[in-house]
Amino acid sequence: MTLELRLLATPKAVPELRHHLRSYDYDVRLCATELVTNVIEHVGEGTPVTVRVLDMRDGHTRVEVTDPDPRALPLLLRATTTDEHGRGMALLDALARRWGVEQGADHKTVWCELADLNSLAGKGC
Repeated sequence: MTLELRLLATPKAVPELRHHLRSYDYDVRLCATELVTNVIEHVGEGTPVTVRVLDMRDGHTRVEVTDPDPRALPLLLRATTTDEHGRGMALLDALARRWGVEQGADHKTVWCELADLNSLAGKGC
């Protein structure tokens, strides 16, 4: 199954995105909204984005967010307890089995892959 949504990256779009992803588990919803929030913060409010959620053949779920700025790359920061920002990519890094960025001439896609929670249940995790 693949879901693709085109939207403007605005604070109002974040809860709407969570609603569209309600059939997915919490980690998928959280990662997707963190990636859209990253676009709002670092590319700009109102930026057009494409959000994709793909069920991979190996049982993992891939979340992708594409925006039109190939230069504003996400950074993995280690926020202190008093920092008000800088936790989004650290949270994504902790939840995802892997993540990365694919750059094009006029866009970038930030993606992450999440383990299938059903496959972890049988392994005592």
